[in-house]
Amino acid sequence: MNNLYIKTEKQQYWINQLYELEEKFKSKSAEIDERPIFPKENVDDLINIGYASLTLPESYGGKGFSVYDMVLLQETLASFDANTALSVGWSLGVVGELFENKLWKKEKLDFFAAEVLNGALINRSVSEAQTGSPTRGGRPGTKAIKKGDSWVLNGRKIFTTASPVLSYFLTSAWIEEKEKVGFFLIPRNTAGLSIEETWDVVSMRGTSSNDLVLNNVTVHESYLVELPEFASGGKINGWLLHIPATYLGIAQAARDYAIQFANTHSPNSLNGTIAQLPNVQQLIGEIDLELTKARLVIYGVATSYDNEATKELLSNEVSVAKHIVTNSAITIVDKAMRLVGAKSLQRTNPLQRYYRDVRAGLHNPPMDDMTIKKLALSALEEIKNKNLVKG
Repeated sequence: MNNLYIKTEKQQYWINQLYELEEKFKSKSAEIDERPIFPKENVDDLINIGYASLTLPESYGGKGFSVYDMVLLQETLASFDANTALSVGWSLGVVGELFENKLWKKEKLDFFAAEVLNGALINRSVSEAQTGSPTRGGRPGTKAIKKGDSWVLNGRKIFTTASPVLSYFLTSAWIEEKEKVGFFLIPRNTAGLSIEETWDVVSMRGTSSNDLVLNNVTVHESYLVELPEFASGGKINGWLLHIPATYLGIAQAARDYAIQFANTHSPNSLNGTIAQLPNVQQLIGEIDLELTKARLVIYGVATSYDNEATKELLSNEVSVAKHIVTNSAITIVDKAMRLVGAKSLQRTNPLQRYYRDVRAGLHNPPMDDMTIKKLALSALEEIKNKNLVKG
């Protein structure tokens, strides 16, 4: 972490809180990946220090952290253990978005704030095997049918990150009678809700992003908490920056390992370490160039989002930050492995884990092609509007 980005005493306090957990989290990372297992003890440690309520506004009893604050902490946490960071990051992002935009009725927000202060975690359950990510506009196959004063839901969701510890699943479903997608707040202990352990991948293996199965799940009508105007969302959501922050943390860990290796590896063909070699110095310089570029983008966008004067001017910047940071992180890990050489492929070497984990960022929303397409459409629309004004 570059101390340049720590700006307040509150940020420094929480960074220090995380560093208290650094060695413990790092010591488990290989086992979490290898077995794989969900890092429940890590998450419990974070809940115990109040991490779950970081993005809950102070008016509701939370820590009132901004998007910038969240990015700072999530980057640091991910450099210790990426699975832990991504798992809790989704909850931080959802809480931040919910309360910033007042997406629910007051009584539901009041109720949920108390749950978050008690350590509750939440994630949106939106992806499905047939439709993929909702950012592409597909209608969910999960259906909700009104029966009396209740809703009955049936369906299956994939990629439910942190499934072993989520207290609530904010689940999208198609409501035929309204011809809309709605979001339902479903408590974990609701009858008919189950988790099927389907997560068998090569990256972010410990996030337990399993399938959520809903079999005649019945909730009170008040648990239909959102009826968004657009199925893929409306307002720009800066809280999604927790995603690239995680991959930036992985890149930082890879960079630190590579530099430590360069400073200590002394083959007998050299009088000293490989740090003196021009090609090694070139790789280190390129790594730090990518890291600096990525940080300037993500913290710049977070700053603009947190500032009311500039927030309304944002259009594609959150998506652009995710694209740039994620791809830079992949480049950084690749260069770190080139520096270390074949040793980076040993299963006991953390770089091979960083290499696998960092590529998962390409498949978190928004995807690269969607970002590029939106930039193109925005540019075309801008020039078209200018021509209309001139005409």
